[in-house]
Amino acid sequence: MTTPRKLQDARILAIDDEPANLALVEAVLTREGYRHFEALTEPRLAAERHLAFKPDLVLLDLMMPSIDGYALLDSLGRLTGEGDLVPIMVLTADTSIEAKRRALALGARDIVTKPFDVFEFALRVANLIELRIMFQRLAEGIPQP
Repeated sequence: MTTPRKLQDARILAIDDEPANLALVEAVLTREGYRHFEALTEPRLAAERHLAFKPDLVLLDLMMPSIDGYALLDSLGRLTGEGDLVPIMVLTADTSIEAKRRALALGARDIVTKPFDVFEFALRVANLIELRIMFQRLAEGIPQP
């Protein structure tokens, strides 16, 4: 099991064109003790920020102007590379099965429908960060606790 401190040290990048959505996400993450959070309202900056910030988790809206979340799923997956795992959680108001299937096919590890339950959202974030930490330990040859 990963310690709460290790989880809270994770770096989370959120990309959504709606500042109110990012404010809610940041409030929940702050309440949960996460200390490293970066928010983007401009999806065209996502690749640059991903490379500079080196997130452990990406939270991504699907419906955005200029570049949609599907295109970002594809490009961010290529930035991470085959030897690494940076989970992407999609946050979307689109409840269609097609949207879910497409996002999962492009590499999303989880999908949360807006509006979301903040308690469930926090648990899903912790689960994905724990997955990331376990993957890193395996890649480094560190025994799992």
